[in-house]
Amino acid sequence: MNEIIKAHILAIIAIVLVAGSFLASLKISGVIDPISLTLFRFLLAFLILSPLIIFNKKKILEVFRVFPKAMIVSLVYTLYFIGILKALEYTTVLNTGSIYTLVPLMTAILCIFFFKEKIPLKQLFVYILGIVSTCIVVFDADINLFLSLQINKGDIIFVIASFCMALYPIFIKILYTQKDDPLVLAFTTIFGGIIWMILTMEILGISYEWNKIEVNHLYALLYLVIGATIITLFLYQKATLVLGAKKIMAYIYLNPAIVAILMFLFEGQTISYGVLIGILLSVFATVIILKEK
Repeated sequence: MNEIIKAHILAIIAIVLVAGSFLASLKISGVIDPISLTLFRFLLAFLILSPLIIFNKKKILEVFRVFPKAMIVSLVYTLYFIGILKALEYTTVLNTGSIYTLVPLMTAILCIFFFKEKIPLKQLFVYILGIVSTCIVVFDADINLFLSLQINKGDIIFVIASFCMALYPIFIKILYTQKDDPLVLAFTTIFGGIIWMILTMEILGISYEWNKIEVNHLYALLYLVIGATIITLFLYQKATLVLGAKKIMAYIYLNPAIVAILMFLFEGQTISYGVLIGILLSVFATVIILKEK
């Protein structure tokens, strides 16, 4: 199996794990401030990875070498999390879901400036198809829900957060190399995220309140820590170095579709014919972008 096929498999696993995080987040949302919860999640991930790093002299030296770069990567990664959590204080999940479909196009535009890549007219059409198809899934194929969409303060915050997410694979491609240890990259990115999160909480005066997290939240929390943080960081960073930013971000179009399928499998939520069409169009748009050289 060549490196490109491996990278695609890693990206698919990552997007499924990210989609699963929406279900896990529902189980634990509202317990404490979401930014405090994200910091707690990062800290647990850091503690889990620490033994794999601190008992290996070579990896420790690698941490010191990579850490300055990781602080930049973790900054945009953390700003995305902070942005979506703050945005949801003023806007709806539907609004953020529709805005998030712009991330692949944002990434493609950024690639023009950073890597001198071009966006052919055919590819631009596919990006628009991807936006439309994912919006069909996000709005449950209900045109009235889409027409009732109103731009507010939270939407502007999330546009900025989405821009940070578009920058995330760009910085990975610029700052990291395939020779870097993926485990060290995940560890330093999480460590950098912890530093940025602590600074944010101090600036905004957010209370930690971790004592409110109960035993019945454990399974959802472990999934968010291990599946949606440690493993996805590892997979995304490794896959991005092989596939590039544009192709990795193309997988975003599949996210609402996978969430809908997981909700059907685990929560018994039905999938309408309209949403099914949106899912098929999302898959089509993603495949077309991935086939581009």
